[in-house]
Amino acid sequence: MTSYRSPDKKVATLRIARKASPTSLMPPSPPPYPQTEIHAVALTLPVPPSINHQYATVNGRRLISSAGRAYKAQVGQLVWLKLAQTTHRASLLARLQSDWLALSIRFYFTSALRRDVDGGLKIAQDALCEGLGINDNRIVETHLYKHIDRDNPRIEVQLMPASIS
Repeated sequence: MTSYRSPDKKVATLRIARKASPTSLMPPSPPPYPQTEIHAVALTLPVPPSINHQYATVNGRRLISSAGRAYKAQVGQLVWLKLAQTTHRASLLARLQSDWLALSIRFYFTSALRRDVDGGLKIAQDALCEGLGINDNRIVETHLYKHIDRDNPRIEVQLMPASIS
């Protein structure tokens, strides 16, 4: 397990930890993503800032905010740590850079009603792809899931080759 302490003292971990969802309104979680898949990346990341905190308007231009830049930098470091631990990184990166991709994100929020599931998609997708050095226009399939975990808010992402023909 590798962890990174962010400036606000929350710990982001690369190990997938599962807890039962405390609410019956949320769908049950499937088993953890397979960690042995050679051509997929699976990471646990911190929950991104809300959409209202991701961007700022400066002189009429929409720019990424300092919170958004900090999040992307943190995800970039976590991706780098994950790749450093991967023995098949050259093969993995070659496959991710050449294939169409599918992205799956499981959001674990502290509350069911405070956040939209799609509000963190763009910044999480951008941060993950930038960290891997791939263009996010290769993503042709996206799956988003919303769960509740009051004690451990996080997102679990998996990026893999898409199964399109």
